[in-house]
Amino acid sequence: MNKTAGHKRPTILIVDDEKTNIDVLVNLLNGEFRTIIAKNADQALRRLDSKDEKIDLILLDILMPEMDGYELCRRVKGNILTKNIPIMFITALSLIEDEVKGFETGAVDYITKPFVPPIVLARVRTHVELKLKRDLCEVLAIQDGLTGIPNRRRFDEVLQFQWNAIQRRRTPLSLMLIDVDYFKKYNDNYGHCAGDDCLKRVACALKGAMPRAMDFVARYGGEEFVCLLPDTGQAGAVEVAKRLLNTVAALEIPHEFSEAAKYITVSIGVTTVTPPVAGDSSNLIETADLALYQSKAAGRNQLSVILCQ
Repeated sequence: MNKTAGHKRPTILIVDDEKTNIDVLVNLLNGEFRTIIAKNADQALRRLDSKDEKIDLILLDILMPEMDGYELCRRVKGNILTKNIPIMFITALSLIEDEVKGFETGAVDYITKPFVPPIVLARVRTHVELKLKRDLCEVLAIQDGLTGIPNRRRFDEVLQFQWNAIQRRRTPLSLMLIDVDYFKKYNDNYGHCAGDDCLKRVACALKGAMPRAMDFVARYGGEEFVCLLPDTGQAGAVEVAKRLLNTVAALEIPHEFSEAAKYITVSIGVTTVTPPVAGDSSNLIETADLALYQSKAAGRNQLSVILCQ
């Protein structure tokens, strides 16, 4: 794989419970790729859930204790946040029906042990190259062109995924709609270039203030942003909203034409739903929008909370 100086090496997650297999693969790949290890499915899922890890390919054994490779593959492919990571099975199972099952669970390749190292390396290179090209196309499709954070389309996908997930887990889901206060006046008086820069800085601040990998922030449209907090009840969501208010205010972007403060501020509408609940996710958005309206009506630069019924 061709790399230029300064480019980050693609990351390969090796999932295998046998140290000998791990050592062989690490020695084979480390010159060209960054490798991280998981010795069972639980460790692998934690690696995949980490905000600090961007996995480009998974090399997965099938025969592992507790959860086998097939089930781990299904879980990875069933999660909207990880489904696009290619999975290569490297296993001692050599029957045709095992290979067919591997492809049916979502793998892109199936290699039997003992394997030929140059062939494994060549296949890894091919699948990583394809993954990086798909990533670029995906970014263009789901990223907001101005702020660089996810766009409304991506938010709709993630919301539907999390809505379905909380129905299964019976855990709360919180949503926040965030509006930049008096942004039209900012644009009118400082110019659209300054307005664009303001939105970029606010988006970056919002994203940086939510460190959990599962938390999600997107540009909802215009000067409005949306945050999704899985497994977070009302009290936790309020604490996050307070942090976001303070984070944006701390930017101290001057706004002499605001009626809320002398700098850029935001208003936030917060809502939380706990299943079982009737209806679909649209009610969650409508409730957050109503809470946002209350924040604006009360003078802006504040948050309001309405429980989603």
